[in-house]
Amino acid sequence: MTTALVHPMTVPARSVREVVPTDLWDKQVALLVRDHPYDSTMAGRVLGQGYAYLLTAMRHRGESLGLAPSKLVDIGVHAIILDTVAYADLCDRFNGGHFLHHVPKVEMKNDGSVMRTATVIAADGWDVDLSLWTDAADCGPCHPGNDSH
Repeated sequence: MTTALVHPMTVPARSVREVVPTDLWDKQVALLVRDHPYDSTMAGRVLGQGYAYLLTAMRHRGESLGLAPSKLVDIGVHAIILDTVAYADLCDRFNGGHFLHHVPKVEMKNDGSVMRTATVIAADGWDVDLSLWTDAADCGPCHPGNDSH
């Protein structure tokens, strides 16, 4: 179930399926099913939020918003960035050709950045599956830099 964090009449929610080619989506869902205890529905939810997070981070590159995924969403992020050829293409298409680096930190933050990130994603118009963001509502593992997430 998808939950919007902003009023749906204010910003119509978009699906990442509109920008991810079907063959790539199917491959990455299958990789998540292979590597995690997910069925294809859960894998699609996790992957979709991973894409929404990355596309939002790309759109706000250089703004130092301190975006951070939840633990579950980060699994989707990793599925996307480990497919390096497709990820480089995503960066070319949506980040002005700049590679969005992934710089994880060992220590988790405890500053509310995960739920703020979900709010930014919703404000940008992406579907937000809120239940995937609340697993780490007060912490996030990623570095909030201008050229990384």
